[in-house]
Amino acid sequence: MAEAVKSPGGYHPGKKDTGVVKPKGSARIRAHEGIETVPIEERKPRWLKVRSPGGRNYNRLRKLMRSQSLHTVCEEASCPNIGECWEAGTATFMILGDVCTRACKYCAVAHGMPTELDEDEPRRVAETVEAMELEHVVITSVNRDELPDGGAGIYAETIRQVHARVPGCSVEVLIPDFKGDEEALKVVMDAGPAILGHNLETVDRLHPDVRPGGRYWRSISFLGAAKGIDASILTKTGIILGMGEREDELRQAMSDLREASVDILTLGQYLRPSKDHIPVARWVTPEEFREWKRIGEEEYGFRHVESGPLVRSSYHAKEQARELEAGGPGAIREVMEADIPAPAEVPGLNLVQLEMGRNGTQGGADSDPTGE
Repeated sequence: MAEAVKSPGGYHPGKKDTGVVKPKGSARIRAHEGIETVPIEERKPRWLKVRSPGGRNYNRLRKLMRSQSLHTVCEEASCPNIGECWEAGTATFMILGDVCTRACKYCAVAHGMPTELDEDEPRRVAETVEAMELEHVVITSVNRDELPDGGAGIYAETIRQVHARVPGCSVEVLIPDFKGDEEALKVVMDAGPAILGHNLETVDRLHPDVRPGGRYWRSISFLGAAKGIDASILTKTGIILGMGEREDELRQAMSDLREASVDILTLGQYLRPSKDHIPVARWVTPEEFREWKRIGEEEYGFRHVESGPLVRSSYHAKEQARELEAGGPGAIREVMEADIPAPAEVPGLNLVQLEMGRNGTQGGADSDPTGE
């Protein structure tokens, strides 16, 4: 286990073991009052069973990532598809380090205050993409709220270096909200990603409790602003089901996202990373996921909905980039709530602490620290 290193702003892990995020206070949230949640020791349904990773290509990619000192969200967020994707020779890179400044209560990525910025990271990512002979690469990151541009410049440079080194490779980015900074958003979009993603994660009512560092309308309008900058770029978002949302609330979220002309929606099951994270409210069946795909595409007009228990933001991303055509701008084109502090930004609330070790880890939070 790596040693925790203390800094004036918080904690960050040493070496590669990123530890566990332990939200302060109870793991239960207001939305769970009066309902019976799923005990962490309860067996998962059969449709959530996946093989442990460990094939030849998996081990090769793991060594390659380590040799370049790179992080993947596949590992950091305990993605259940890591074996399938890595064996197929695809991976989602996580740039800007592996310590997030946000305090999301569902996420398995370490939270704290980062202490450095690796400006050579774009070159190493591009070299690794070339070595892997990728045709499509997904790049995401932790939130870096302490940086003036939130890390937008590193995103843009990574896109440019991948394009320069592997001209035929399309690049998808899954970005934070940059605290609503439209100039930072423009920096990323000007670099020419094929898909611009940012995850909404949950419905309006649950947002303040499970994603206290973000804001519901900020995320939606950020995607709308992206269409206002360049409508030819596909936009994408993800929602995690099973945290306590109601059917009418999910429908409302779909409607709100379409007001921002979001092209692609992913829907997957919430899997509790550890006993310190919010419990699973319920298991969503494969049949329900199939019905939500139909509703999203036929009733709300998303160009594509990737929906299933094990779906995460970058699942089947290559096919989406190759086969879909972006829609035009929506009714929402300007960033909302950019000037309103989120709960995690209010001094004195002290929402999370970082504890080292992987206590009670069950694995499988959403694969996006970011977008969040």
